[in-house]
Amino acid sequence: MTSSTTDFLETARRVIGIEAAGLVALADSLDGSFGEAVGLILKARGRVIVSGMGKSGHIGRKIVATLASTGTPAQFVHPAEASHGDLGMVTPDDVALVLSNSGETPELSDIIAHTRRFSIPLIGVASRPGSTLLRQSDVAIVLPQAAEACGSGIVPTTSTTMTLALGDALAVALMEHRRFTPDHFRTFHPGGKLGARLARVADLMHTDMPLVPEAAPMSEAILTISQKGFGVVGVTDAAGRLAGIVTDGDLRRHMEGLLTHTAAEVMTRAPRTIDPEALAERAVAVMNDKKITCLFAVSPEGDGRPAGILHIHDCLRAGVV
Repeated sequence: MTSSTTDFLETARRVIGIEAAGLVALADSLDGSFGEAVGLILKARGRVIVSGMGKSGHIGRKIVATLASTGTPAQFVHPAEASHGDLGMVTPDDVALVLSNSGETPELSDIIAHTRRFSIPLIGVASRPGSTLLRQSDVAIVLPQAAEACGSGIVPTTSTTMTLALGDALAVALMEHRRFTPDHFRTFHPGGKLGARLARVADLMHTDMPLVPEAAPMSEAILTISQKGFGVVGVTDAAGRLAGIVTDGDLRRHMEGLLTHTAAEVMTRAPRTIDPEALAERAVAVMNDKKITCLFAVSPEGDGRPAGILHIHDCLRAGVV
């Protein structure tokens, strides 16, 4: 390891240590104003309008994304654009969350004035208790005095990290109060790896299933296997319940005189199934464990009737595995 590499590592550890200390200070400084902010957001009939300039604006956009994906409607309004017509996006049904380390950012003056003029609840986040932003706010959250990690104190580093963490804290407090579940998150985040991990069997399964009755001759069962393309056929009893399945292995085991049998005589009874509401990830785990490529989905409320069929390829296409 060269001396320059050692220096870089020391810098990285110093920066992270300074910012970590800032987060500890933030956690220790939080008071009743945080709960008041959560209460204001919960009472709002509209959205959380987040605004900030420069680095605070970048942090604000991330806070908006986190709020929106966890059940709290939110929108970012750029303060400069707000002064040129975008104030029309901010309505009395909304609550404003305005971010500024100094609390004196000139570009925020119009959006602050707009919230005061139309009695729109305003949550201000800044590091100076006597700043214009916090004096005008209905709820003022004061960031603790903490050293910026740049050493010179001029580059927003620790302050933006604290603001970001505060936004995460608000989002998690709101989602816990609303009992926000992974299923809810999947609704707002269907794409990407997270969406794939939260996909349910019902989202991916086929409802046009390969099924034959128990009394069906094996010629019909083989034809159904060929037509549907899953490599299996489900066998149902007189009540429509899944009684068994016929697989390639069953065909090989009954090769001699195969066409003289019925589906019930060849099928494997009590096959492995899965609940349509189960995560697709769970279905993949079952298929891998049992070394199979298909699962019939049977709902516990469905009296044993198959609701769909899931193939491992469906999971692969969706990015579940």
